[in-house]
Amino acid sequence: MDFNDYPDADMMMLSLARQLSRELREALARRDRALFAVPGGMTPGPVFDLLAAVDLEWERIDVIPGDERWLPEGHPRSNAGQIRARLLRGKAAPARLIPLWRPLPRPEDALEDITAEVAPLLPVDVALVGMGADMHTASLFPGADRLAEALAHDAPPVLPMTGPGVPEPRMTLTVPVLKGAYALHVLITGDEKRRALEKAVRMDPMQAPIAALLHDATVHWAP
Repeated sequence: MDFNDYPDADMMMLSLARQLSRELREALARRDRALFAVPGGMTPGPVFDLLAAVDLEWERIDVIPGDERWLPEGHPRSNAGQIRARLLRGKAAPARLIPLWRPLPRPEDALEDITAEVAPLLPVDVALVGMGADMHTASLFPGADRLAEALAHDAPPVLPMTGPGVPEPRMTLTVPVLKGAYALHVLITGDEKRRALEKAVRMDPMQAPIAALLHDATVHWAP
């Protein structure tokens, strides 16, 4: 694990945005379209704000949530909605959002359709993920119903996932997709999550799903 410790969050967000933009440029030099996996939530918002002002060939970049609650984009808890509001604006407005939600009752009902859309876009060029204090990442939760399947080396690109105490079912990218990214970054803030990360390094991914990614990841932390 490559661990980057920043004195404050502002410096971390600026440094990370520069690194992500550089890696996206490198991806566009490799192939016609780049695939950028990003998290929802509030933590990456400042990084998205900075990236939205960067000159890139955004029309050649596909942006995919690392996971999605089974809610429409207009719902305030939708990751796609948060990503569109914070990242796909300004200079980044031409990027194409690849949703992991469909207007169907259950994520299982859309698995075939979403897989068919995502699989041809792989591999991920640049992936940014977060981590919860419970050591989950994307929708890979300790105790989730299909966690073992999502951790397997032959896991499909996406899987429905339901976690203990999680209010909505989810659709998530699986571990092989995230580990297979050319560049993989983990973004965390605060002492609680740093302690959780240090603990996760020594744990089995079934108890600490983030552990499945750390060997391949660059971690960015600020107080």
